[in-house]
Amino acid sequence: MFLNEVGTLIPDEQDTDPVTYDQALQDIDVESWKNAMNYEIESIYSNQIWDLVEPPDGVKPIGYKWIYKRKRGVDRKVETFKARIVAKGYTQKEGIDYEETFLSVAMLKSIWILLSVPLISIMKFDKWMSRQHS
Repeated sequence: MFLNEVGTLIPDEQDTDPVTYDQALQDIDVESWKNAMNYEIESIYSNQIWDLVEPPDGVKPIGYKWIYKRKRGVDRKVETFKARIVAKGYTQKEGIDYEETFLSVAMLKSIWILLSVPLISIMKFDKWMSRQHS
């Protein structure tokens, strides 16, 4: 936080973050929560995370919930309000909602870069050692 920025000091009785959407709408910081939720939705659309489509007949969409968090500075003043939307993945059933589980995959180029960094250091060290013995 910079000198010209203002944080909000939340009293101890208001120290807990909302757990539900309704609690966020009843919270003293309702406007900050609304702004945080709007920012999350805009971020999802701008990063093309998902597309809004109609579900096929007979398919019940997976639910979602909002997660709210006040980010505080060392002085305990609220610096930012974070709202994240998450899928209720625990309601999915294998064979009905999904067939396979996928793991994240690293690009081969990234692995080569990670492996080359220590090799370059070893080569520089060997070159330096050969100069010392010459």
